[in-house]
Amino acid sequence: MRKGLIFVCLTTLALSATPSAFAESTQADIDRGKELAFSRSDGNCLACHQMDDGKLTGNIGPALANMETRFPDREVLFKRLWDETQFNPVTVMPPFGRHTILSKEEINRVVDYLYTL
Repeated sequence: MRKGLIFVCLTTLALSATPSAFAESTQADIDRGKELAFSRSDGNCLACHQMDDGKLTGNIGPALANMETRFPDREVLFKRLWDETQFNPVTVMPPFGRHTILSKEEINRVVDYLYTL
């Protein structure tokens, strides 16, 4: 019985420590994500991707559109932004999380925004 209780407690703790992946995004979250994605000094997604109403977009990476359909599992998209080399070892996409270019919170905000595309 005690092992079961410990498992339940650890599971609850792990879920509560998870970023707001399951929480509904606010408009402020989405706006912050767009700001990060468009920023030439932060996410800089526009350097390589065509997206939304971005100006001077790149064409190295795929166009960022229909993102929720392409990535129905939010965690997969988060992991790709965190470190794309997990999926493609020869990618030119920076490992935003692994190299601390963006924090977990910032990557979650970018994902919030990308899910609007």
